[in-house]
Amino acid sequence: MVKTQFGIKDLENLSNVKAHTIRIWEKRYNLLEPKRTDTNIRKYDLESLKKLLNIVYLYNEGYKISTLASLSKIELQQLVKENIHELNTEYACTLLKTAMFEFDSELFDATFKKLIEQKSFREVFLEVFVPLLNETGILWHSGTIDPSHEHFISEKIRHLIIQQYNLVKDSSTRKENKIFVLYLPLKEIHDIGLLYANYELLSAGYHTIYLGANVPMDSLNHVLKTKSEIVFVTHFTVHPETNKLHDYISEFQEKVCNIKPCELWILGRKVDELLNTNSNIRIYNNLKMFIQQVETTL
Repeated sequence: MVKTQFGIKDLENLSNVKAHTIRIWEKRYNLLEPKRTDTNIRKYDLESLKKLLNIVYLYNEGYKISTLASLSKIELQQLVKENIHELNTEYACTLLKTAMFEFDSELFDATFKKLIEQKSFREVFLEVFVPLLNETGILWHSGTIDPSHEHFISEKIRHLIIQQYNLVKDSSTRKENKIFVLYLPLKEIHDIGLLYANYELLSAGYHTIYLGANVPMDSLNHVLKTKSEIVFVTHFTVHPETNKLHDYISEFQEKVCNIKPCELWILGRKVDELLNTNSNIRIYNNLKMFIQQVETTL
């Protein structure tokens, strides 16, 4: 069942306003009108959440809570529109979270359209989508949002990346010196980071082969048999498990690099736990480091 009722801790997580402050705003200004359970626990509906997100945005723009609390829903929405000269990162995230909670593809698409008028796709991804995905992941694990919300926003972003690299793959001049093979290891299914890496490589003019998620290591050898100058690119989000990271590298050297010399570039949150002493292994702690490598040293 999709979540439509929220506790005050959920509102704190979603708005970045402390629960104590929300209670004060309710008591002094009647800002929100939560329902109460039989045990007197506050419960908020989706309209209350959207109202709070709009109020927080306007509060951060310099408006007083006392003024905002006196406005109707329509007046709040109008004031928000008047204050958005450009769709800044903060409010873009607010709109995208609203789209997520309402499964509103039109709102998501309209927000992206506005963003892409002002920023490059790289800027949108790094400045808006990455923070949004990180926050969504935290909210999912804390139980603040339903998995269906996370899947909705992830799929929308995934499709946008594919759409963008379909736009660039035929327009860039192809470079012939390297072929990049992108894959995720066994049990790893979080592919948004890898998809974006593919977009950057295609934008830079490189040939890529995208194998996707859950690829057995032995399967990589089939690519080596038909291609030369291979650079493998992977993304460790959950797998391999921390205690198996170095075993994975050792297995890669034994099973893949012994067949034909090649490189392995690794991205993802797991790389912070990985110490590398191999000259053919490159570790990127964030996407900006990876982008710099693609643009300046290849």
